[in-house]
Amino acid sequence: MGEHTVVLGIVAGSGDLPAQAADACRQGGRPYFVLALKGYAEPSWVGAHPHVWVRLGAAAEGFAALKKAGVTDVVMIGAVRRPGFLDLCPDWRAARLFARIGLRALGDDGLLRAVIAEFEAEGFRVIGIDDVLRDVVMPRGVLGRHAPDNQARQDIIRGAEVARSLGLLDVGQGVVVQQGIVLAVEAVEGTDAMLSRCLDLRRDGNGGVLVKMRKPAQEQRTDLPTIGPETVRAAFAAGLRGVAIQSGAGLFVHRSEAVSEADRLGLFVVGVDEAGHVPA
Repeated sequence: MGEHTVVLGIVAGSGDLPAQAADACRQGGRPYFVLALKGYAEPSWVGAHPHVWVRLGAAAEGFAALKKAGVTDVVMIGAVRRPGFLDLCPDWRAARLFARIGLRALGDDGLLRAVIAEFEAEGFRVIGIDDVLRDVVMPRGVLGRHAPDNQARQDIIRGAEVARSLGLLDVGQGVVVQQGIVLAVEAVEGTDAMLSRCLDLRRDGNGGVLVKMRKPAQEQRTDLPTIGPETVRAAFAAGLRGVAIQSGAGLFVHRSEAVSEADRLGLFVVGVDEAGHVPA
């Protein structure tokens, strides 16, 4: 590779998105290297790409591997369950980071900001997933055959309001609302687990909605709210009528499959603004 070649480092957690990013780089001729996190990235796809495996707490080893591969830009993709300090088994580099920022005192967004700062201090440029996979960003408006009625629109606005409040406290990105009543909010358990408890909480009448919004002060390059086919199926199983996610600030993976599934199940999927309004 030439002296000025830009090599993308994909820090890969769990889920499908890291594999999609690696495939997109390979197909587009973009130089790349995968830093696969042990216990998170799926081995079935990692082996087909230039890569190295590292523990989550092995920061020094990870930085060294990226530099050896000539990486200049870094994107962090895929879910990573937040570990306890002892479970992490941090090396000296990670321990120095946590001693400085106070791991237990930070919410998810604060921790991600600190991690990004460490990458930048090592000389890497951290970019967002939308620089690699542009077609996964949620568009505006209704997707598919079904649209929210007036009650659902009001529930979405209510959900956006609650999600913003949660986001200001760096708690979660998702909320379920039915007929103005907040049935559940998302914390550390994640969206699917939140939805699984909603079926026993639902009221009679029209079903509720799942609303996912980016936190107001969220670092835009990581941990964006995400939906996909499994979200649609989980929402249906929970007795909901639809899913709303912030357009331009959320990710919609496997969009074609998810919209087809929503059409089949009778659910709406819609991209809304930051106040929860559905575009005309």
